[in-house]
Amino acid sequence: MSAPEKCALDVLVKAHVEQIYPQLPSGKIADRLIKTMGLSDCHHPALTHRNHWSEVDIWIISYGDSVSSNNEKPLRTLARFLSSELEPLINGIHILPFYPHSSDDGFSVIDYGQVDKRLGDWSDIAAIAQNYKLMSDLVLNHCSVKNCWFENFKQQKEPGKNYFITVPKDTDVSKVIRPRTSPLLSKVETVNGTQWVWSTFSEDQVDLNYANPDVLVEILRIIKDYLDKGTKIIRLDAVAFLWKELGTSCMHLSQTHEVVRLIRTLVEHYSPDAIIITETNVPYHENLSYFGNANEAHGVYNFPLPPLILHALICGTSKHLKAWQMSMPPAQTGTFYLNFIASHDGIGLRPVEDLLSEEDIATLVQHIENFGGKVSWRSDSEMNTKPYELNIALFDAFKGCCDGIDEWQIDRFLCAHAIMLSLEGIPALYIHSMIATENDYEGLNRHKHNRAINRYKWNYEQLKHVLDDELSHHAQVYTKMTHLLALRIKQPAFHPNAAQYTLHVCDEVFAFWRQSKNRDQCIFCLHNVSNKTVIITLASLNLIALNTWVDLITGDVVDDSDDTLSLAPYQFIWLTNKLFDSQI
Repeated sequence: MSAPEKCALDVLVKAHVEQIYPQLPSGKIADRLIKTMGLSDCHHPALTHRNHWSEVDIWIISYGDSVSSNNEKPLRTLARFLSSELEPLINGIHILPFYPHSSDDGFSVIDYGQVDKRLGDWSDIAAIAQNYKLMSDLVLNHCSVKNCWFENFKQQKEPGKNYFITVPKDTDVSKVIRPRTSPLLSKVETVNGTQWVWSTFSEDQVDLNYANPDVLVEILRIIKDYLDKGTKIIRLDAVAFLWKELGTSCMHLSQTHEVVRLIRTLVEHYSPDAIIITETNVPYHENLSYFGNANEAHGVYNFPLPPLILHALICGTSKHLKAWQMSMPPAQTGTFYLNFIASHDGIGLRPVEDLLSEEDIATLVQHIENFGGKVSWRSDSEMNTKPYELNIALFDAFKGCCDGIDEWQIDRFLCAHAIMLSLEGIPALYIHSMIATENDYEGLNRHKHNRAINRYKWNYEQLKHVLDDELSHHAQVYTKMTHLLALRIKQPAFHPNAAQYTLHVCDEVFAFWRQSKNRDQCIFCLHNVSNKTVIITLASLNLIALNTWVDLITGDVVDDSDDTLSLAPYQFIWLTNKLFDSQI
């Protein structure tokens, strides 16, 4: 690195550190962080406001063992599944925590530097990273009680002696916002006697103490290791809870945002094309704050999208979905929304607490329970119990609508994904959505936690059998989903940052317009979210009569002789003025 670049990086990092640790020697800490990231000989200046993605970006979310086979490590089976069933339709994969862990299906990390031997090893991770953009979880808020740091904490040894947060048992923590109903403080026996340790998520997941800069140094060391092993996308898990300060909600504190900005600065200098995503399951206006001024996360999870799409398709109205979309600012160049409607977790309800009424949320809770799902709860600052998330396989979540279970399950399910695939942002599909996996009651009974209902483990041979059976709902959904993906990746108007405008057609139709950056392609995206046939006039869309408009889904042409469009229940149309690569 040249002297001016080194000086500039020193200044940037020191400025971050001064905001995080105003009482500590910022120069020494900044130097430690820069050396930890190996930037002394770096030749890559930070390049901001650049898009490292395009319309071809579609990512899959999967556990390392969501698909397994006899006599083969699951990571290798997963790689076979991706190459045989999903190439070239997806170019990225989020492999959920693949480290040794003690609970929470990976999010209670015992060793950040190892791959769980049951899944494979680092060579298997590297093989996947060679062919796909790899997203790795950085579980930075907490670690397992079996992590060596916590074992050292109990023995008052380094490293770990001061890595955790302890407070007296009777400390007033009533203002702390909780994602769980479990106690915030966990009783731990140490060489210094009984201690009460901060545990936001469970007693097996102890929170790290970022007031100690040694913890931040350790986390940066882990980030560098992940980047060196092929990771392109760093997911900052539960980052909103990172900094603790008694007397506050302990969420989204200024130090938390500054830590994200610091990570962004160092990562951009070390690996200019790397991407940082923040995972913050909170009300949407709080979520948006993690963009900063395009200097924090490159991407934020679009958490309101799953419950809003679910509400629209169950209640047959796009009113709330449309109102939310109109309030969402376009992502700046160099940032994007990560769109998803299903994941390893449930469908979070906190993100829509200011978008849906309590009655609307109660309706979702009732119908999810009617469709065989479960509900997880949380405690608010006044110790009231509220629904936190809906736990159900997404395919089963669309069994019916407010009128009850019906014959439209597959159509409703596909309509939900068509919305997600066409919206501004990068789509991420849970592996079980691609193959319409149903509720896993056996897993639920075995693991005794609600999220297990949506974490089925497929045997690859069994999966191949059902996908080859044209009459199975798995094959029907898979065939139609892959068709949608093949269409999407060819449309410049579906670039994650392409222009988007909401259309006001009617409540039953969720409609918006996308336009490519060079303005040569427009797509009208029309989705009937109701169980009724809806007729819309072409005049309401303001189609340019000089153009020929084609539905990407069916290949049907709309011309001057057509005054209206008819949308069957849950039908969707992607109407474009320009075709690419003769995809129809």
